[in-house]
Amino acid sequence: MSKRRLKSKNKKIRIVAVGSALATGGVIVALLPSADAADEKTPEQIMSMCERSSKINGKQRSVSDFGGSFGDGFAADTCDYSETNFETFDGPTEKASIDFPNCEPNATTPAKVSITWSATVAQGEGKYTVTQQGGGGGLFGFLSGSWLKHKGTLDMTIDSATAGDTEEREVPVGKVLHMEFTPKIQRMTGVWKVHSDAREQGTVIPASPEVNLQAEEVVEGPVMLPGAAGAPGVVDGTSKAVLTDC
Repeated sequence: MSKRRLKSKNKKIRIVAVGSALATGGVIVALLPSADAADEKTPEQIMSMCERSSKINGKQRSVSDFGGSFGDGFAADTCDYSETNFETFDGPTEKASIDFPNCEPNATTPAKVSITWSATVAQGEGKYTVTQQGGGGGLFGFLSGSWLKHKGTLDMTIDSATAGDTEEREVPVGKVLHMEFTPKIQRMTGVWKVHSDAREQGTVIPASPEVNLQAEEVVEGPVMLPGAAGAPGVVDGTSKAVLTDC
């Protein structure tokens, strides 16, 4: 009796195991490979699929949008950009003026100087060829739309922006003065999500699994101060006078 009960118990366990496989899609995976079973793709390859998607951020596209022909078809059904983080931080400090020395052997008083300084800060762009300014693909505009939702953000079609001023300063005896500028930078992080539905076997087209791929995107650019009376704004940041020995 004990042996028969043990045999029955084992059979029950095997039945539960099969049921678990069905519940988790185990049989489906065996018949139709998931996207994880597909060849791994580089971020650039994923972005190429995104560029050649039928819809980007819900907008229907034509193969002509990426220079394709009718016979080329689309590489994916949809591609959507999703922002995951936005932050502001200090960028790299750079020298923004020429040197103003007060190093004459007979100098006895501070030298009064008028310093005009200027700093140029590069505008951010996407990580990939199809999301960079002037890129051949049509994804730059979709990325720009998300970027411009944030306040103090420069239009991404502009390559750079400047900060500058003219200040009256005193240079102590035996010192050299120059100006430095630290810009405030904004960084938008997100992902491009590429998706294709699973397709059944057809008379010509083979079966294909569902595809879900992602590529991280990062865009950086200067924080902009509003301009006066409609004039273009300038880069936000901190200027500082720096003194060094002669």
